[in-house]
Amino acid sequence: MTALYAPTRPGPSTSRSRPAWITRVRPEPVLLVSGAALVPWLYVLARTLPSTARVGHWNVAWVGLDALEALGLLSTAALRRRGDGRHRLTAAATGALLVVDAWFDTVTAASGGELAAAVAMALCAELPLAAVCTALALGRERRTVRADRRLTPGRRPTRR
Repeated sequence: MTALYAPTRPGPSTSRSRPAWITRVRPEPVLLVSGAALVPWLYVLARTLPSTARVGHWNVAWVGLDALEALGLLSTAALRRRGDGRHRLTAAATGALLVVDAWFDTVTAASGGELAAAVAMALCAELPLAAVCTALALGRERRTVRADRRLTPGRRPTRR
């Protein structure tokens, strides 16, 4: 196990030590094969899974998902406010969680008022927040001079 994490000497193209296996493994083929392998699996699931199920700990699953969303939103805001570029990582993860939440809320809701409430939450809260998180993750948010000055730590605003 330690051989996987043993650092190698930095080469001319890297400034940090990396495990040797990271420099040899190309992730693209692994991702392509894995994604392609999921296509027939989706067919198997669609044909074999029951359309209804009784689930234990349903409340824990939903509370856990919403807690992760709250943690993601709060940490994204805190990192961005400090000017830390890692806010893009938390924004990407939080955006994905929000889309998953909207999807599962709507497909698991009973018809009628419960479905209407799930669609309203998805359209008015979860998906717009996911769009904001996606814009932050991609670096496409609107920037202003005032925001840049406020976000740059240790920099004093200049007067003109």
